[in-house]
Amino acid sequence: MASTASASLASLWDEVAGTQPDPDLWVVVATLVAALAVVVPHAPWRIARNAITIAHEGGHGLVALLTGRTLTGIRLHSDTSGLTVSRGRPTGIGMILTAAAGYTAPPLLGLGGAALLGAGRITLLLWLATALLLAVLVMIRNAYGAVSVLVTGSTFVLVSWLAGPQVQAAFAYAVVWFLLLGGVRPAFELQAKRRRGGAGDSDADQLSRLTHVPAGMWLFLFHAVSVCSLLGGGRWLLGL
Repeated sequence: MASTASASLASLWDEVAGTQPDPDLWVVVATLVAALAVVVPHAPWRIARNAITIAHEGGHGLVALLTGRTLTGIRLHSDTSGLTVSRGRPTGIGMILTAAAGYTAPPLLGLGGAALLGAGRITLLLWLATALLLAVLVMIRNAYGAVSVLVTGSTFVLVSWLAGPQVQAAFAYAVVWFLLLGGVRPAFELQAKRRRGGAGDSDADQLSRLTHVPAGMWLFLFHAVSVCSLLGGGRWLLGL
């Protein structure tokens, strides 16, 4: 009995940690087009942006924990905004890194995902994404946020367990393209809001108050991270 369980676990680990064949180029291009069709038009983006918010707030939460802060909870709202609350020093490097992690998290996750896909680690990517969503779910403190993360996480679980290799590959590439492309748009949206006099308590403004560096410089950082991640990740995904 024990040997059977050990063999099953070893087989499962080999499947997760092993490599899978790259999809055909047309699949990679098709998933790129699909991601663009979700990110560029306003109507689908309005819904899909919830997934970017999950990554954004998850980035805040993860860095808060890594810098020794106490993560109190995460809230996701139906207007695609979110709030991550942590306790600790109100100033200092920990607070600065936590505030900077939001807008940079989705494109950096996309870049990491592209690196995994470039190495043929499709199954590992799906399992890691599921684990990260589970970690975020534990810290969610409102009903809408819980439903959003559950729906997203359930999709990853269903694809990981029930779909065939080709479907898994297409799904993984679509998700990574979405993170890379979807990670670019929020910084432009924030810039537009600030130009109209809104978003006075945005991450960029909080960072400005913490560091005495103009908010525009932090916006430039968000743009630089997202665009560089898209360029680098895109090269990996396209095999260039």
